[in-house]
Amino acid sequence: MTKIDLVEHKVLGYLKLSRGGSGKDLVESAGPKPQAGDASKGTGMPQDIRISPDGKIFYVADMRAGGVYLIDGDRFAETGFIKTGIGTHGLYPSRDGTKLYVANRGSQRVYGPPRGNGSVSVIDFATRAIIKTWPIPGGGSPDMGNVSADGNALWLSGRFDNVVYVIDTANGEVKKIPVGREPHGLTVWPQPGRYSLGHTGNMR
Repeated sequence: MTKIDLVEHKVLGYLKLSRGGSGKDLVESAGPKPQAGDASKGTGMPQDIRISPDGKIFYVADMRAGGVYLIDGDRFAETGFIKTGIGTHGLYPSRDGTKLYVANRGSQRVYGPPRGNGSVSVIDFATRAIIKTWPIPGGGSPDMGNVSADGNALWLSGRFDNVVYVIDTANGEVKKIPVGREPHGLTVWPQPGRYSLGHTGNMR
């Protein structure tokens, strides 16, 4: 990870993610915290990034580690790791800002097989714990997407299965819409925020 001063246009520091976080399926690691610039840890594969509603913690999906890192923005240090599923990829806050939907693509590979062990994990922002896991029936590869304007549906592309998933955010029920080959980027409009930060629906 790289921290950049947007006013001065300079790099403030680098953070080497520890592969697998603390090495345990814990929300907060109990041992010493990796510091900015620590290159002694393993190699990660960071994907999507979102910030907590209070603006203090960054959530970083890592496809190789199979989970989400918690990064203190001020200290620029890793403070924990939440194990979610295979091929953790996309992160999407709920419309009420209480939950984070995590798309687990079902494969650590850039080009994975169809009908993998794909799922969506639901993280509670207040406790930083997984409260639900929704598997894709018959296997799948949930990738990128967005939450609908009313908050009732999570739309995700099925990267390796040539479909789009519509997931009911109340109960995790999954509907599949056949589309073209390897759908990747998927956005839903409108999204909260005034300025686009890029990627799919990352707004401020």
